[in-house]
Amino acid sequence: MEEKTTGRPHSCLIQDRQAVKLTGVQEVVSFDENQVVMDTDLGMLTVKGRDLRVGRLTVEKGEADLTGQVDSLLYSSNEAYRKTGQSLFARLFR
Repeated sequence: MEEKTTGRPHSCLIQDRQAVKLTGVQEVVSFDENQVVMDTDLGMLTVKGRDLRVGRLTVEKGEADLTGQVDSLLYSSNEAYRKTGQSLFARLFR
């Protein structure tokens, strides 16, 4: 199933498995020191690792910077998430 894009470019630059620069980020769904889950223009992106931190998030520009030891990146469909129409935090604090 093809994801719809909003016209913003989506890119992911990983430097030495210690820093990740992303564009095309719509929102950070959840994060802790071992995992960051983001909704991007091309699907849900899960970054797993150790000591992960969201250093910069600019939703208006769709940019995010992560630091820490990056072990894996996984893209998945965000159809189910988008159908809910609410962020994780909005669903938790109803």
